Amino acid sequence: MRKTIGLTGDGAAAEAMRQIDPDVVAAYPITPQTEIVERFAEFVAEGSVHTELVTVESEHSAMSACCGSSAAGARTITCTSSQGLALMHEMLYIAAGNRLPIVLINVNRTLSAPINIHNDQSDSLGSRDAGWIQLYCEGAQEVYDTVIQAVRIAEDRSVMLPVMVCLDGFVVSHNVEPINVLDDQEVKDFVGEFRPVINLLDTENPISMGNLTLPEYFFEHKYAQAYALEQSKPVIAKVDKEFGEKFGRSYGIIEAYRMDDAEIAIVTLGSMVGTARVVADDLRQQGIKAGVLKIRCYRPFPIDEVAEALKGVKAAAVMEKALSPGAPGPAVFSDVLGALYHKGVHVNLISYVAGLGGRDVPAKSIRRVYEHLQKIAASGKVDRILNYLDLRGWQ
Repeated sequence: MRKTIGLTGDGAAAEAMRQIDPDVVAAYPITPQTEIVERFAEFVAEGSVHTELVTVESEHSAMSACCGSSAAGARTITCTSSQGLALMHEMLYIAAGNRLPIVLINVNRTLSAPINIHNDQSDSLGSRDAGWIQLYCEGAQEVYDTVIQAVRIAEDRSVMLPVMVCLDGFVVSHNVEPINVLDDQEVKDFVGEFRPVINLLDTENPISMGNLTLPEYFFEHKYAQAYALEQSKPVIAKVDKEFGEKFGRSYGIIEAYRMDDAEIAIVTLGSMVGTARVVADDLRQQGIKAGVLKIRCYRPFPIDEVAEALKGVKAAAVMEKALSPGAPGPAVFSDVLGALYHKGVHVNLISYVAGLGGRDVPAKSIRRVYEHLQKIAASGKVDRILNYLDLRGWQ
């Protein structure tokens, strides 16, 4: 029976994992992801899942174990955060390169140094080129729904790639929200039985994986992997649409909020979206045509959808919780800029780095970004491309 209960974002992820009942979970606890591992370990201990829980000594070992279990034909899920994802970095490429449909729940937390356990998105954005699908969640309900969808996406025969589900640490992971939880059987029916394409334990059809591949063929292997990632976008949209038709909730590749006639807009992902919507609504009451563009699917990057949503905007700001030191701009800004250029869409685009290390991004700060955009829209000139929101003492 469906029910509404109070869960944190971590709790919502763990509940989705319980209902999916994967064959293997190999994980190592790290703040602010720890609650997921703790709760799922309780499910294993009480016998409510049939999962083999592998408690390893590090995150590198966790992803190594996940690669082995997935290659052996087991439905596999893991979770991590921050330094843990960084320690997995080598194995992220192994998982994607071997086309292993692993689901990883990443609770976004900043990377040291200096040591900080709070939220920004530098961990997952720093892994954007590892070949994983990346989906960013705004709140705990979206976390629950997306973890369920991610299994179907990863295991689709035309995709067969790992999926990273991202949620903001503490802001989403530790806040309690009312979550509509589906019936256990509904979830099992939606994800279906795992029928692996790759199975190292199939002795009737022996294969080898991860072989040494020299220059004559390596390029083609990597192209096939990249092509599969590019072509996964319609599968992501299809699974989300089916989920919406069955259960009444869907999220899309992007969400264009009040963008039909917007003259200024903020582009962002994760938990900042909700605050930006509130500010946009307030500005609309004042007659200011403000909008919000939420990017849910960051990899593969939705070039067409982003360009279409921004084509009528005079000025837009990409707000993101990460730096790209030494680059012309942070990761999401650079991708949005590239999408607009590729599609021949001219927008006065600026970048705002916000919320690093868990610094609050309140409505009054987002309002200042919109005020900056109003000036750019009126003048038609960008005064400064890269901006830092609420940075003390430097600008």
